[in-house]
Amino acid sequence: MLTLTLGGGKAHPLSRAMIAALHGAISAAQHDTLVRVIVIDGPGSIFCAGHDLKEIARHRADADQGRAYLTDLFDSCAALMLEITNSSRPVIAQVEGIATASGLQLVAACDLAIAADSARFCLPGITRGGFCTTPGVAVARAVSRKHLMELLLSGENRGAVWALNAGLVNEVVAPDALAARVAEVATQLAARITPVSQAGIAATKAHLDLSLADAYALATREMIEHFMDDRLQAQDKTSRFAAG
Repeated sequence: MLTLTLGGGKAHPLSRAMIAALHGAISAAQHDTLVRVIVIDGPGSIFCAGHDLKEIARHRADADQGRAYLTDLFDSCAALMLEITNSSRPVIAQVEGIATASGLQLVAACDLAIAADSARFCLPGITRGGFCTTPGVAVARAVSRKHLMELLLSGENRGAVWALNAGLVNEVVAPDALAARVAEVATQLAARITPVSQAGIAATKAHLDLSLADAYALATREMIEHFMDDRLQAQDKTSRFAAG
């Protein structure tokens, strides 16, 4: 299990440096045979407060009023979210406090999310005269349209039970049980992850955006490769001998 603990102070903002560090670590994990599960942890009362608004403000003084910086920032953030979404290693968000704006985007991009009952979830852009457009991309793929629009149009905090019912998180536990529960789930997953299942995870993620016919075509090709894999064939023989 690889645990990536967000830093950068109490709010754990997604600064340009934070995005680069996360992207690099998750990308490297795809080629590390020792890593089977990734956990993203934002400890404390704020899981992640979204982009670093102070960093953004500093670039308003640039000759182009920050356009080049913003283009790089949001392109890099989108690339990070895609890396998480497409990871062949399951990614678990460990959410103790509030996940807001692109911090909620980070949670939604993960495969699983386990939250403390103290956790809160928010897309506050509309309350500040803006709109959480890019965070909505990830959230839209985790919840229904009505739940998405409730977050986007209200800009208000929603609690952990709401997030569970909406599909944003998989489990809600007491704060003092959060770390142990995440470790338990990650350990269980790690014991089941093999090169075959990693290929299956990648194929599953790839077919989600395809038509039904194309999804079956992709999944069928991958399923054939699963059964042709020498390791799976050896396991089948072992299972037959044990059953006999």
